[in-house]
Amino acid sequence: MMILNNIRFLKICLSLVAYLVLVYTATAQNRAKYNFNPGWKLLETDAADARQKDFDESGMKAVTLPHAWNEDDAFRLAIDKHRTGVVWYRKHFRLPPADRGKKVFIEFEGVRQAATVYINGRYVGLHENGVMAFGFDITEFLDPAGDNVIAVRVDNDWGYREQATDTKFQWADRNFNANYGGIPKNVWLHVTEKLYQTLPLYSFLQTTGTYIYATALDIPAKSAVVVAESEVKNEWDTPRTFTFEVAVLDADGKPVKTFGNDAFTVHPGGTHRVSAQAKLEGLNFWSWGYGYLYTVITRLRVDGEIVDELYTKTGFRKTDFREGMVYLNDRVLMMKGYAQRTSNEWPAVGMSVPPWLSDFSNRLMVESNANLVRWMHVTPWKQDVESCDRVGLLQAMPAGDAEHDVEGPRWEQRKQLMRDAIIYNRNSPSIVFYESGNKGISEQHMREMKAIRDTYDPHGGRAIGSREMLDSEVAEYGGEMLYINKSARIPLWAMEYSRDEGLRKYWDEFSPPYHKDGDGPPYRGESAAAYNRNQDSHAIENVIRWNEFWRQRPGRGRRVSSGGVNIIFSDSNTHFRGAENYRRSGEVDPMRIPKDGFFAHQVMWNGWVDVDEHGAHIIGHWNYEPGVTKPVHVVATGERTELLLNGKSLGFGERSENFLFTFKDVNWEPGVIKAVTYDAEGRTLATAEIRTAGEPAAVRLTARHHPEGFRADGADLALITVEVVDAHGNRCPTALNTIEFELDGPAEWRGGIAQGPDNYILSKQLPVECGVNRVLVRSSPVAGTITVKARSEGLAPHEITLNTTSVEVSHGLSLYKPADGLRPVFTRGPAPMGESFTPTRKSAVIVGATAGANAVEVQSSYDDNERTGWSNDGNLQTAWITYELAEETSISVVELKLNNFRTRSYPIQILVDGEEVFRGNTPPNLGYVTLPFNEKRGRSVTIRLLPERVRLRETSVGTEVSGKKLGDGLAHADIKGKYVLSIIEAEIYEIL
Repeated sequence: MMILNNIRFLKICLSLVAYLVLVYTATAQNRAKYNFNPGWKLLETDAADARQKDFDESGMKAVTLPHAWNEDDAFRLAIDKHRTGVVWYRKHFRLPPADRGKKVFIEFEGVRQAATVYINGRYVGLHENGVMAFGFDITEFLDPAGDNVIAVRVDNDWGYREQATDTKFQWADRNFNANYGGIPKNVWLHVTEKLYQTLPLYSFLQTTGTYIYATALDIPAKSAVVVAESEVKNEWDTPRTFTFEVAVLDADGKPVKTFGNDAFTVHPGGTHRVSAQAKLEGLNFWSWGYGYLYTVITRLRVDGEIVDELYTKTGFRKTDFREGMVYLNDRVLMMKGYAQRTSNEWPAVGMSVPPWLSDFSNRLMVESNANLVRWMHVTPWKQDVESCDRVGLLQAMPAGDAEHDVEGPRWEQRKQLMRDAIIYNRNSPSIVFYESGNKGISEQHMREMKAIRDTYDPHGGRAIGSREMLDSEVAEYGGEMLYINKSARIPLWAMEYSRDEGLRKYWDEFSPPYHKDGDGPPYRGESAAAYNRNQDSHAIENVIRWNEFWRQRPGRGRRVSSGGVNIIFSDSNTHFRGAENYRRSGEVDPMRIPKDGFFAHQVMWNGWVDVDEHGAHIIGHWNYEPGVTKPVHVVATGERTELLLNGKSLGFGERSENFLFTFKDVNWEPGVIKAVTYDAEGRTLATAEIRTAGEPAAVRLTARHHPEGFRADGADLALITVEVVDAHGNRCPTALNTIEFELDGPAEWRGGIAQGPDNYILSKQLPVECGVNRVLVRSSPVAGTITVKARSEGLAPHEITLNTTSVEVSHGLSLYKPADGLRPVFTRGPAPMGESFTPTRKSAVIVGATAGANAVEVQSSYDDNERTGWSNDGNLQTAWITYELAEETSISVVELKLNNFRTRSYPIQILVDGEEVFRGNTPPNLGYVTLPFNEKRGRSVTIRLLPERVRLRETSVGTEVSGKKLGDGLAHADIKGKYVLSIIEAEIYEIL
């Protein structure tokens, strides 16, 4: 009894200390931002009186936000089986005495789907779009000196309809928008004086907050004019005159410059937009892999005293979008990255992870040498946006959409969401694209979206566009799904390509569990071999797909591809076509363990355009049974690649797809296999090697957590890697051992994922796959020592100890912020000076054309518009077109985008000034076919269809998730006839 009394006394003392700290800090500050995540209760059912202040909470579950009420479903159930319903979240809180009489606002970073908010039993408001941040002025609802209760009723029904319009939100889709219901994002409480800078929460508050941007950016001189604008509101009964001051701090918190101090007057109840600007020297510009962020402090002073002070993290960079290319800090950057599900989820927790884990995941993209993440369909939450700022990862930010344009209320919903998203996120330097639709939209709709951008972010250096938009006069960028597009005008990059799937568990058919590549159930009645790949074929497919974009990169002529994003980065609990109930097309698995495709991209993508740093990666492992003979594949950037086994050369690989080197029929023997890649002169560029591991001997655990410690806030997570290793500590790559875990201490087991019943979600028995797996452990609000033990039959066990550190919370409020202490990533350094590519060929200028038929359409085959083209009439004698060049040119390449490029093979002849230089069949491709030949000088180029029949590819072009057949060129040009020659774009090149 004495011990219990001592514990209670200690808790009371700690609470009193926390309260006194909060009171002192609130007194010292003119503006406070409280972490409102601690101390919530969850009721997983509807209850009519749950809004009432005195509701009985004895049956409710204690949770710390962010927390999806159906988090257990993440990766256990298919996306369309995620549980839905009405739940309630409640929380008690009390304001510190120093905050009484001030303005109080609540900010939700997002709720899924609809949230009805009550405070002290009174209705505050309803938010319904399920994506965007929102907030309310709750000052009048509070008891300034007493206990307050907030109650939030959340409905995450897939079919929820907006009350005012009886309209379903387009993005509430069972294919791509995983339904993590409840309050899965952070909540904040803001307290200000009555003269204050507003919050960027437009829908309810009708305010736009602070806008920081730079003009006159001079990259070589490292200077820019920094502008700070802020919307100021006066809620006093009398006019208020104030001065506006701006202070800029560098990434280390050191002062850079203070400027401003102009005086302004705001009338009672009025708002006024104020600004100040100054030229800053010695700037570090934000860049890819260089997340340099400044803190901009905007202050309001009355009679010299600070009455409001707001801190904004931002970075400065220069962008341009022209000549078919993206420029960052005066340097061309080819888009290389991932189309990632916005949920960015993890097993058994969904999207609700701490900021350090967001950094870990997003930084992995940069470590694979990706420079862009295209979040899919809906706006990412603030935590991921800010994470990309820190790790130096460019973002394409959508608002909300599905696979088609819409009209009426649903279009208005999309516009409102884009407006709110731009206002909320416009200070993030990593956002460089605003995406208006995951499918092409009308020119009028594009104008409306562009007007929103121009109104709320006119100086941010961000292009606005949509998927497709190949011939748009309004969009500032575009690009199709899967296919290669080129332009000499706006950047076109593939919005999602290489959607094949493969389970990380499957190395190849020679390794346990001996999965034959492609084995799996059909998808919609057709073979799903492409969605049931092994790691080796999945990685090879990634190389093949990327090489099609690489061939059309900047420096390869006037019209170029600006790159593309691979779908997806991490396996996702969304629409799937393979054997599991989740999508496995990631380059890492759900626990962010890399597959071979990750390392393939790391080699191919290591440069702004051209390869800046050479690399090599051997696909697979080197632990096989005696007698195995298999191909070895190496991804490398050299001109030649050699393979050595235990020091003995096995010769040079057969090169294909520019980056892939294949060594056939290699007889396995234990030891070291090594790849060496060389340049054309035989100089070594890079090496890679794999060693044979010994027999499994032990289990090994390693833990990751916030760099400043594992926080006892009830929401922080530790990521624990479990490996099966040999006697020397080498991971055993073919081990599939089942690991039994024990957890002791103040923590909650969230576990990992593996192939098996319920995907082993929440299980404390979990197999390693390819010798490794990971699990998550969540802290409790009580600090203490946590022990994780792991054992497996026949192996030496292992255990680790984690100590959680306490977080000060008083009456439901905390000044601790989970992202505190997370440092920017400077891995790649500032953007290099100079060109990012060496031109390798030059476009010949076409000045005219003649053809055997449809002469009025010939210009459409060289007009830099992939929505137009030329075709003959189906007769052999008319199946030709001749291009006239501006001057005699040394020609060695013709490149064509042919109609039905993916399903047709055309037998063609190419003549230069009447002399044949090429005869053959064009291979099916994803956009453009490159036809090289011996150099020939001339001024005319003829492309002629040969008498052989145009051949159709046996495989289909594929379908959208809706089942709609994918496009394959220009449908309106699909002329009937035996001899059809149909050209969308023709290009003629001189090699430099």
